[in-house]
Amino acid sequence: MGRIAIFTDDPGWHGKELGQAFAKLGFRSDFVSLTECRLTIEPGQIPVKIPGFEQVLPDAAFVRGVPGGSLEEVVLYLDILHALKLLNVPVYNDGHAIERSVDKAMTSFLLHQAGLPTPLAWALKSRADSINIAENELKKGHFLITKPLFGSQGDGIRRIEKMTDLFWLAASKGVYYFQRFVHCAGDGFSDYRVFVVNNRAVAIMRRRGKSWLNNVARGAASEAIDLDPAIADIAVKAAKALVMDYAGVDIIQDRVGQYTVIEVNSIPAWKGLESVGSVNIAALLAEDLVNRHIKRTIPEAIAARS
Repeated sequence: MGRIAIFTDDPGWHGKELGQAFAKLGFRSDFVSLTECRLTIEPGQIPVKIPGFEQVLPDAAFVRGVPGGSLEEVVLYLDILHALKLLNVPVYNDGHAIERSVDKAMTSFLLHQAGLPTPLAWALKSRADSINIAENELKKGHFLITKPLFGSQGDGIRRIEKMTDLFWLAASKGVYYFQRFVHCAGDGFSDYRVFVVNNRAVAIMRRRGKSWLNNVARGAASEAIDLDPAIADIAVKAAKALVMDYAGVDIIQDRVGQYTVIEVNSIPAWKGLESVGSVNIAALLAEDLVNRHIKRTIPEAIAARS
């Protein structure tokens, strides 16, 4: 039986789903935190030390979580993912994909470079210049969203609506990042989460928030809808722009009917999606990893068994 390392600090529901999906394909799943891994540069030693894989590296690594921490800690976790890929261990999503998406400024840049609709954005260090940008946007009648450059699930996000909001404006670890706020079409607050696997949109839901922040983790309700080809096309192009095996792409429809990509997630959850749909996302992820990445690297006998 082959073995998959699933990097996570909390296997939970998602870990159980992935473990069952990989088992059906002939692979055992081992849950490991990146905090427990290390690089060991010694003669005759496997340079990447993963608990439970001291003698032989896994057939592949599935990244379900990258812990936060200091810059040095996060760099070490990414070094481990990069090293595994250089040792011909498939990493899903790989370190480069995670770097591109976890950095909101780079996400904005890459989406813009790909010609995809995405909100105007600014990333800079100067407080004075940041205030000038915010004042100019407010004078034009636009709200702004300020976010930590690195973050998830709506943590640390604020909306700037008026000049007095600038009094508490603070950098996130020395950096200011703004997006122009996009007002959604229709009544209330809503956006779309599209799940993309191997450049194919496989599931979608509408998220209806209690406020302008539409994260399910913040209480937004999930709603089943049909997959609009126009939304699917944008989501797939966004995942391609960031070179991801799989992605959760957040898209909003503005008041003039245009779809805009507001975020691309390289470690997306899918429990909300499955609660309103019939797609087994864990099975799709496991099959894509095994069929597209592992079978081309493992011995023929193992490939036949899987």
